[in-house]
Amino acid sequence: MSQIKVMVVDDSALVRQTLKDILDSDPQIDVISVASDPLFALKKLEVEKPDVIVSDVEMPRMDGLTFLRKIRETSDIPVVICSSKAEEGSDNAFKAMEYGAVDIIQKPKLGTKQFLEESKVSICDVVKAAHLSRHRRRPLPPIREVAPKLNADAMLPRASGNNIIETTEKIVVIGASTGGTEALRELLEQLPENAPGIVIVQHMPEHFTAAFARRLDSLCRVSVKEAADNDTVIRGRALIAPGNKHTLLKRSGARYYVEVKDGPLVCRHRPSVDVLFRSAARYAGKNAVGIIMTGMGDDGARGMKEMHETGAYTIAQDESSCVVFGMPNEAIKLGGVHQIVSLEKIPAELLKAAR
Repeated sequence: MSQIKVMVVDDSALVRQTLKDILDSDPQIDVISVASDPLFALKKLEVEKPDVIVSDVEMPRMDGLTFLRKIRETSDIPVVICSSKAEEGSDNAFKAMEYGAVDIIQKPKLGTKQFLEESKVSICDVVKAAHLSRHRRRPLPPIREVAPKLNADAMLPRASGNNIIETTEKIVVIGASTGGTEALRELLEQLPENAPGIVIVQHMPEHFTAAFARRLDSLCRVSVKEAADNDTVIRGRALIAPGNKHTLLKRSGARYYVEVKDGPLVCRHRPSVDVLFRSAARYAGKNAVGIIMTGMGDDGARGMKEMHETGAYTIAQDESSCVVFGMPNEAIKLGGVHQIVSLEKIPAELLKAAR
């Protein structure tokens, strides 16, 4: 596989250098250019042809949203937004997603060793996924193991037997990554106000999930909010797992609720789809409906297999409607999927399975 050529655009010299160091550390990625603002970047794009652009939103001389629109007018280069964790910045980042940006990554917290160690692989994976989104029918590159990769055992032991209490109430759990922000919007906008209770893990940095939930809440008939510890999962509500926290489905009698907690990265993510899906297998069993959507990697594949084994109904988004057919494909290969459908058909399939 030839190297993925990347351009980094950010007004901070320290951020530009840090991102360059992180990306260049991956043998599949080559940062061929950096620019301090969009005007410099546009000049460089006249002679340089990157495969992916990583850009800030708030910059001098031209804002990142205008820059994104100009790129869209002249090329199909995938753009990844790299923004700070401030809420106002995250609102801008979601506008950028509407304008065609592929994904969001957290701007590096310079000098924080733990951040760099935990973020290096995920930042590189986002860039690889952006590149794949341009040629989405290409096979996914192999994941390069650079550190131990924990599974859901790190957060919740697998249940030893079936102790699910019989109930007619269905619960829906959804996992998504690259391309998932817009895919989830399309899905949730089609649901009625009395849709079954939903818990969602969308791979997203800390503080972005609150803005994401507010945006969806303004667009959908169901209520959407960022999950808080002990929130009840009820009809007409979708809970979005907060960035940098694992979210698990739990049950007390007839009441389903979520537990939001710290923990290690699972499948290189926090929140992890595998953690949510395992908890659904353990506490909801056949009362659950699991949906795995567009995304890079294999997070959620094993958890969906566990849900399938406990009698839950499982759905995977099909390749043609995915930005990156990674997570659904891995779940399908493990044999944990009942139905493979296009994005536009998932809402109807969800409601049918929940009846």
